[in-house]
Amino acid sequence: MTIILIGALIIGFTLGLLGSGGSAITVPVLVYLVGHEAKQSIAESMAIVGLISVVAAIPYARARNVDWRSVLYFGIPGMLGTFIGAWLGGVSAAALQLAVFGAVLVAAAVMMFRPPNLSVGEAHLAPIWKVAVEGTIVGVVTGFVGVGGGFLIVPALVLMAKLPMRLAIGTSLVIIAIKAAVGFAKYEHYLLAHDMSVDLNTVLLFVAMGIVGSWVGKSVNARMNQQVLRRAFAVFLVLLGCFVIVREGGKMLHSEKPHVADTVATSQSVLN
Repeated sequence: MTIILIGALIIGFTLGLLGSGGSAITVPVLVYLVGHEAKQSIAESMAIVGLISVVAAIPYARARNVDWRSVLYFGIPGMLGTFIGAWLGGVSAAALQLAVFGAVLVAAAVMMFRPPNLSVGEAHLAPIWKVAVEGTIVGVVTGFVGVGGGFLIVPALVLMAKLPMRLAIGTSLVIIAIKAAVGFAKYEHYLLAHDMSVDLNTVLLFVAMGIVGSWVGKSVNARMNQQVLRRAFAVFLVLLGCFVIVREGGKMLHSEKPHVADTVATSQSVLN
């Protein structure tokens, strides 16, 4: 129980401290600290990320800092992409999913090390089809590995939809909540078909402690250099991503060896 509480606080603290990244460590915490199975952890991550995003989006919506047009053009294709990603996740090996997850963490770290120029100029809005394609691709990635994807959504909304940063963040939270609901429903369907389900107590505990941690993170954020924090967290994501890739990649290589041995044994028995 202590590990669960600490993990939940870390997730919320990171979200409040940096405005993103909390969901990136939810799956590793559930898999390696709590001890849940990979697909169960991804489903639980979807629920946790979605519920926290709903709570976080409420102040933005009240302040009219949500661009519902972008929710429609980016979020709806994102729902389709999330469904596809979750379906692919259901038919993929757990080790492969986690290895891809590790690669996504490294990619997120690279974006934090070298944040793109998010200044909104006078350039024309990107065509709707480009926004929709971007939303679909982000949805597939987030649906497959169980992250919120804010580190991908916010830059896309600023650069393609030309939204101011605060408006992009509020819109991103709504999109994340919608995509997380779709991904959770798909993964829960898979789990039920295999006589499994999410642990609702874990989900609710992570959400409650995550919200508390986010408040603490926001308070600390006001006293520290934002860029230094982002780079420090990026280093942590690189280390965590590499750990996951090496660990799960080793599992995939190890799982292939028995098949090779079985093939050799079968061939020898046939020859004899």
